[in-house]
Amino acid sequence: MASRGAVAAPKPKASGKAFPVSFTDVAIAAGLRQPLVSGGVRSKYVVEAMGTGVGFLDSDNDGWVDIFLVNGSRFEAGPKATSLLYRNKGDGTFLDVTKKAGITKTGWGQSVAVADYDNDGAADLFVTYWGQNVLYRNRGDGTFADVTAQAGLQHEGARWGSGASFFDYDRDGDVDLFVANYLTLELEKTAPPGKDSTCRWLGVPVFCGPRGLPFAGNFLYRNNGDGTFTDVSDASGIGAAQKTYALGVLAADLDGDAWPDLYVACDSTRSLFYHNNGDGTFVERGTYIGLAYDDNGMEQAGMGLALGDYDGDGLLDIAKTNFADDYPNLYHNRGKGGYMDRALQAGLGIHPQYVLWSALFADFDNDAWPDLFFSAGHVFSEVDALQTVQRYRNPRLLYRNLGGGKFEDVGPVAGPGIAAMHSSRGAAAGDFDNDGDEDLLIMNRNAPVSLLRNDNRSGHHWLKVKLVGTKSNRMAIGAQVRVRVGERVLTNVVLSQSGYYSVNDARLHFGLGSAALAETVEVRWPSGASETWRKVKADQVVELKEGAGQ
Repeated sequence: MASRGAVAAPKPKASGKAFPVSFTDVAIAAGLRQPLVSGGVRSKYVVEAMGTGVGFLDSDNDGWVDIFLVNGSRFEAGPKATSLLYRNKGDGTFLDVTKKAGITKTGWGQSVAVADYDNDGAADLFVTYWGQNVLYRNRGDGTFADVTAQAGLQHEGARWGSGASFFDYDRDGDVDLFVANYLTLELEKTAPPGKDSTCRWLGVPVFCGPRGLPFAGNFLYRNNGDGTFTDVSDASGIGAAQKTYALGVLAADLDGDAWPDLYVACDSTRSLFYHNNGDGTFVERGTYIGLAYDDNGMEQAGMGLALGDYDGDGLLDIAKTNFADDYPNLYHNRGKGGYMDRALQAGLGIHPQYVLWSALFADFDNDAWPDLFFSAGHVFSEVDALQTVQRYRNPRLLYRNLGGGKFEDVGPVAGPGIAAMHSSRGAAAGDFDNDGDEDLLIMNRNAPVSLLRNDNRSGHHWLKVKLVGTKSNRMAIGAQVRVRVGERVLTNVVLSQSGYYSVNDARLHFGLGSAALAETVEVRWPSGASETWRKVKADQVVELKEGAGQ
């Protein structure tokens, strides 16, 4: 894993502001008891250590977000686990409806992406695997059908699908599908732990990779509008060999030209920015735009990605997680000037000892400034026997946004759910109890998930925006929403996948501080059209339909 031997930056002076939020893990009480499987205690192969994603989605359109958990596997003999679907009962508990829903595939699951690919009003699921990915079509009656083959997404041989995202790259009203691939893993050709220099870490034999293992390509599938997809990887330029180990994915308009681009966090290699040319093709420009390397031009072990406007300038910034002995990236969007990493200036360099995975921008205290959450967990269980500050199980990291481009570590005062020690991977934000604040869902390796209830005492107002596309895709994947509150403009985007392998609540959440209404809510739809709604009252979920605004 790429690492630059970073040391902890000095901790900034405390702001003295009380943080009015506490997180409590209510997963077991809510009925989320089944462990998520991800390899053995000690990993022989890299696939065992990578973990899986999690997702919030309203699978039955009842206004309560349900939970989807991607499950992995083990090489040891024993029963194989499927991924899991839990229906939100609306009383703080969830019901396991996996079997009834028809979620049947087992294997080395990785990530989940959510969208309504056939525009029938029901959220569908795409799950990546080391093996064969699967597309589950939501029938709208509580069940899902595996339509992978019928949709044209079946492939020969085993691939390692990692991050994936639906997005409408050609703006025709149907969401297309991008699938990243981590590497080529053939067990019979993979050396055992400790075999060579790529299979040792701090002098200890560990699993091999990613360096030393063969690269894999990325794929783009165009939605034909009839329930099928066509592989356009080569014609679009996405299929050009990049020689990277691709993991987390963001699909959004990242350069402000109204065409959705792709950013891919890559492990131990440069990260990729695929610029959408607007004619069905893409060109990789990561180095040019400032998103390929760290600020010293070094490769990093990129894992997960978050998108948000942390400094309130109306431009979308990016957070990226990396391996231990490194800092996370906080890429400040400079408009036509590309991106610049401001992690150290923002106060995010104080914990380089953690392997970070999911990154989430979310306004947990509803003060109108998006905070920043990171899940953490080491890949090598062997680390616990070494003389190092790194450990296999870690707390979660939570940074409060102070405004002015600065963050403050509030993890130690944010409740037992943040302090709990796990080796975590995917994480998602959403309001599972519909009380107006953002909760957290976190994958823990070989343990039940954590469902962190947000107990917010700030008294601040909030607004949730649910979008319904008509000319655009039904779930409005890729839509950008701007909420004006006084002199502030708050910006967010509907994404099909973000963080590490995971999916946030599709209802965009905005903390409004002391404001009792939003003066305007402006939506730039994936179709390219823009509409505005005025004087929208706070403390509600508002549904905005394309064509109904001004």
